[in-house]
Amino acid sequence: MPLYKYLTPENTLRVLDGSVRFTQPGAFNDPFEMVPELHIPEDFEPKDLSISFDVLAPRRQPRVADLAVDFESDHCNDINSRIILGSLNKSIGILCLSKNESSLLMWAHYADEYSGAVIEFDEEHEFFTGLFNIEYREHRPKKDISSYLSGELPIPIAELCVKPKDWEYEKEYRIVRNFSDCKPVGEHNGFPVYVMDIPLEAIKSVTLGERMPVAIQRDIWNKIKNTNISLNLAAIANWGYEFRKEPIKYNLPVYDMNPLISPRTAHIFSELENDFGEMARWMIKKHKLSSVVNHTL
Repeated sequence: MPLYKYLTPENTLRVLDGSVRFTQPGAFNDPFEMVPELHIPEDFEPKDLSISFDVLAPRRQPRVADLAVDFESDHCNDINSRIILGSLNKSIGILCLSKNESSLLMWAHYADEYSGAVIEFDEEHEFFTGLFNIEYREHRPKKDISSYLSGELPIPIAELCVKPKDWEYEKEYRIVRNFSDCKPVGEHNGFPVYVMDIPLEAIKSVTLGERMPVAIQRDIWNKIKNTNISLNLAAIANWGYEFRKEPIKYNLPVYDMNPLISPRTAHIFSELENDFGEMARWMIKKHKLSSVVNHTL
């Protein structure tokens, strides 16, 4: 199955330039990220605690050291999990993806209110080694400290990736990488920004948002026109809460197949001094639906 990522216009261009960010869990919008309640008995000796994590391993089955949802103790809280999270923020980054290709909420939250794009990735590409799905639960996880004791195998990061059921619509998948395998490129909102190179061969398609500025649409077209990446525009349909997908380019280079120019997508090509430009200008000026479909919401 394909993987999708909802992106702002700027981050869409960065990915098409071959760079994708791996984000610290503490920089995510969910404050409960990777901080389960952790039970530490009163007689536990901190010297016995030795924690290491595996960024590629799948979560173990059955669950290890999970406590019942009704377990209660004065020594069960998220204080130590917050400390562990602080350490993880310095060592790992996460790339969040989705199996939901047409979420109204995700378009709004992650794709800059429909002005960004959705990139479709090839799940089978080696770049996505270690892919795992988010586990959604009704109750916050409670774990016993025994799962972190020295002598145990490294803990799969996947086991910490549990979210409330409120987020279930995202159908989220992730890959995790050590920052030692990434490169720092700056800072954003108080966190260092780490990226990895991602090959264009891992990208299957780009779907532009209804409100994406024409200038950025043109930039994206120019970046992928000679590739096997297909291009579409997700216009708001005239019925229901749906998208009207406008194909612009199939998964062939433009020299093998001409773009598909419609009244809605003609502006991408309208400045070209060639046959594509001539057709686009005719569409904008003459087509009876031009003024309707270009009235973006």
